[in-house]
Amino acid sequence: MRGVHRAGAGLAAVLAAVALASGCGIRTTSVPVDAGAAPSRVPCKLPSADVTTRSPESVAAPVYLVCASQLVTVDRPVPSGAAGGADPLVAARALLDQVQQAPPETERRAGFSTAVPAGLRVENPRTDDPAGTLRLSSQPEDLSAEALAQLVCTYAENEALVTDGSVVLGGPGTYPPRGYLCTSQTKSRPQDVTTPDVLKRD
Repeated sequence: MRGVHRAGAGLAAVLAAVALASGCGIRTTSVPVDAGAAPSRVPCKLPSADVTTRSPESVAAPVYLVCASQLVTVDRPVPSGAAGGADPLVAARALLDQVQQAPPETERRAGFSTAVPAGLRVENPRTDDPAGTLRLSSQPEDLSAEALAQLVCTYAENEALVTDGSVVLGGPGTYPPRGYLCTSQTKSRPQDVTTPDVLKRD
């Protein structure tokens, strides 16, 4: 009889444990579950003590880089002659040089990168181009969506490169230049091929 009582007590304990587990919302399974790696958090923010070293002849200019699938500005040194109101070609070349550079270690650790190709160049407009046109060595539409968004938004921060609210870009071919807008959607979804918004120039 004692063996029977012990077996009954053991069964009751097992049933109680199962009931307790069910009550806590725990579901048993014999299949291993892989929930994947924990989501990483990219700060997209540089340490406050991190200040880009620049010479007395340079000034800080905002440049748009890619971080966490968005466009975020960082300050980069450019010659003082490339600041707002400067010669458009001088400003365009200085900003292009900064936006196409591989981010330094501090920016990489914060999640920043650039999609602008290193070989891209900017040239003078043609005689029949609309005012404010900048000619790139590649057709703007041939750049990746992120690269074009980076360039347009970086140029849009410089008043010398904005004409009637847009950045006017052309390429080496015969296609007419077009005006590109940097909007909030451009910054939040630079990978979207529908941005930057495009304005036809007469």
